[in-house]
Amino acid sequence: MTGPEALADKAAEPVFALIHDEDEGRMCADIADEACAHQPRNFVLSAFVLSLTKTGDRLMDPKIVLAWMVTALGAPAAVIGLLSPVREALALLPQLFIARLIRQRPRRKVFWSLGSAGQASALLLMALSALTLEGWALGGAVLACLALFALSRGVSSVSYKDVLGKTVARTRRGAVAGYGASLGGLSASALGIWLILRQSGEGEAGPLFFAGLLAAAAGLWLVAAALYLLLAEAPGSTDGGANAFEAVQAQLAKVWTDRDLRDFLIVRALLISTALATPFYVSLAQGEGNHGLAGLGGFLLAGAAASTVSGWVWGRAADRSSRLVMAAAGLLAALVGALALFALFWWRTVELSWVLTACVFLLSLAHEGVRLGRSTYLVDLASEETRASYTAVSNTVIGVMLLIMGAVSGAAFQAGPAYALAFLAICSLMAAVLAVRLKPVSGA
Repeated sequence: MTGPEALADKAAEPVFALIHDEDEGRMCADIADEACAHQPRNFVLSAFVLSLTKTGDRLMDPKIVLAWMVTALGAPAAVIGLLSPVREALALLPQLFIARLIRQRPRRKVFWSLGSAGQASALLLMALSALTLEGWALGGAVLACLALFALSRGVSSVSYKDVLGKTVARTRRGAVAGYGASLGGLSASALGIWLILRQSGEGEAGPLFFAGLLAAAAGLWLVAAALYLLLAEAPGSTDGGANAFEAVQAQLAKVWTDRDLRDFLIVRALLISTALATPFYVSLAQGEGNHGLAGLGGFLLAGAAASTVSGWVWGRAADRSSRLVMAAAGLLAALVGALALFALFWWRTVELSWVLTACVFLLSLAHEGVRLGRSTYLVDLASEETRASYTAVSNTVIGVMLLIMGAVSGAAFQAGPAYALAFLAICSLMAAVLAVRLKPVSGA
């Protein structure tokens, strides 16, 4: 073999050997011989590509970077409430329609690369919007570009796990995610620290800076798209390509007839508040006069630090009781909201921007707990026969609720920051109370 694939094999082998030292049989027990012969290449490329996209995610994080950008560049406050819902919901719902199309193709890595290129294109258009537009025009353009980004993300998401299962052995897949997330978190932390150390003034967080940041993120996705095509992917089965949308139509009645699932979905819907709140804290900090890039760096560092410590905080607790993890995370988010409101109205003897940065750290920590708790609970609640339908129904309901709650919280924030913070804190508190009453399915 010659060309880029051979070069990738040669470059990956010493890296893989440095990380792993096990016999060939154990390494390739559950993947095709074609993929087994190029396991070092597949492992290293998968981890490196994931680290590129994780870094890109931090550079354009809707909850922090885009919220900071639209506020700094004069977009309406209502836009802020829709950033996270558009990003999350539109990456989720289209998967219902494209799963069968992708499943019918024996090799699916090209779909991931096409989705990655689509995300890069969306970010480049967003960068152009930041340079040329302002006000409502900027807000609308950012949401439209974010919608394109999310739709492209959905294409990549559908194909990712399937390609990973065909190219990397089972005992290595968790390591791929671990290395990718760690490198992405380190990159975001480094960016945050750099911005803080620069002690930037108010005028520096302008259109050119944000356009450069988005262009850099787009470049990471383009490189990832090219590298992903170098994976050695054996043809896979094209059977069993059931359309998730049809499964949802057939199973949606479970929301009304299955009490345990219904109770879980109510809790999960209320816990959407932990994903929606961060942009409002970011915007509120800017409203207090914290426009410099050091402030943005502080929020980026807070989010990255929360992701780093979240596994240690929530991991074992989720195995003991996933419902109590959701309850604790919801309660933490509610307390964060109360702290922010207290600081906003009564605790003016401290620098509010630092209080809000601490709030974002705690809120990000709570959201990581929500993510871990809800996924663990759903897996434990469902049986092998119902797991796929439970997941499809859950994703559909939550995708719709994201858009609804995002619109409501955005309108509340436009009326006044306190209204949005109070609304989301109350939702988190209600979720915590109801989570305690969920059916125990794991541990206590």
